[in-house]
This record gives sequence, structure tokens and C-alpha cells, in this order.
Amino acid sequence: MRVHFVSDVHGAAEDLAAAADGADVFICLGDLLLYLDYDDPGQGAFAEVFGPEITAEYIRLRVAKEFDEARALTAAAWERISGGDDPSSRMRRFLPIIDRQYSEMFSAMPDSTLMTFGNVDVPGLAAKHINEGQRVLDGEVIEIGGLRFGFVGGGLPSPYRTPNEIPVADFDDRVAQLAGVDVLCTHIPPAIAELTFDVVARRFEVGSESLLRLIRETQPRYALFGHVHQPLNRRMRVGRTECLNVGHFRATRSPFVLDL
Repeated sequence: MRVHFVSDVHGAAEDLAAAADGADVFICLGDLLLYLDYDDPGQGAFAEVFGPEITAEYIRLRVAKEFDEARALTAAAWERISGGDDPSSRMRRFLPIIDRQYSEMFSAMPDSTLMTFGNVDVPGLAAKHINEGQRVLDGEVIEIGGLRFGFVGGGLPSPYRTPNEIPVADFDDRVAQLAGVDVLCTHIPPAIAELTFDVVARRFEVGSESLLRLIRETQPRYALFGHVHQPLNRRMRVGRTECLNVGHFRATRSPFVLDL
């Protein structure tokens, strides 16, 4: 059984359909939306609303971990655009962009896709774009080819305040549903320094302690995830479990292929 994985697609719809070529099973581990492109401030939803110059400064502040300054920058930008930092006004401007991106993403993926959402996704806005046969799984187990695949999506609370960050207790409850799986499929990695440190951004992303406990206690064959775009280690073993970062699809434009 040949399984193709993608994660951190971030708007790369034009190469997504080809990523499923030759796969018996196609799995997406989330982050379909492109909100900010750290390599190109002219790309993404933020740039469409605010323009590349403000986007570049916003990215600089976030990279420098000057989060209060970044929020002040966007508040001032909203004031200029719409006369105030009103949540309903923000949503009116971002909603058409999010709708367009999700339409492109789900149209590009096979109808048989299995997936879970990432931390920058907005599941409530994605729902109407999911095609018949495409299945979103979260805290759920599905059997494929005699193997049990378990899925948990979303991220954990972070200073970046991304849209789909889940309280730790809720995330841990979903992880607890996956005991006994053969293949663990999540958006974020287990809380292991080598897997959570991004060597380009030079910061630790938030990993999950409950995922690490599950791996240590139940030893699935594989634990697959994305989230960290340039990890210190893309793979490592925890006991018999092979932990694998399936890659930043927007950068690689190719799937991670696993023969099971």
C-alpha cells in the first residue's frame, strides 16, 4: 500500500493534484491556507488586505518576537483601511480570500482524500468546500489495508495566536482516543526539541506532550506530522516508532511517500 502525505500546503493548489499521482491513499495533514508567506511578502491573504510593505514589516516583527508591536501595526492598518479594528470588518475582508483558497485546495485534492486541519486553518469556513468522499478526521481512527490510522488536527496555544489553536486539555482528550493505532497522523509534532526547532526561523514551535506520551506508551509503527517547516531533524526514533516530518509542501511541491 503506497501512501502519499502532504502538510503545510499553504496555497500551493497548482501542485496538489499531482501529489496524489500513484498513491493508493492520499493524506493531508493540514495548513491549507496561505495567510503569510515569510519568503515573499507579496503573497498570501495578509498581503492581499494590507499590501506587501506592511506585510514585510509585520513579518519582521513576528520573526523578532515583537508580538505587541506586530499587533499595534495591524491595528493601525485597520484604522486606515476601515476606520477601526472591528472584528466583523476584518472578517468581511478576509472571508472572500479564505473562500477562494479553500475552493482551490479542495478542488485540487482527490475525492478520496483523508485529512486533518492545521493550526492556520479555519475548519468552520472550510466545511462548505469539502467534496463528497473527502473525509476530515480529528480524534478518530480509521482502518486502511488492515492498519489503524489515527488523526488529530490543529495546534496548541502559542504567541502567534493562529486560528485553529486548541486548548491543551481538549487536544489531549483527542489524542487519548488514538491508543492502539499503527500510524499516528497529526499536524503538530510530539514535544521533542529536535523535531520542534525550526532552524531558519530559529525558534521552537509548540509540540505536544500527550503525543509524546502516546508514542512512548503504545509504540505505533509511524508518527507523521508537519507544522515545522525547516526542522532540526526531519526524522528520529522513539523506541520502535519512526517519527517523520512529511515536509513543507509549499516549499517542496512533492509528497512524502510511505510504502506500507
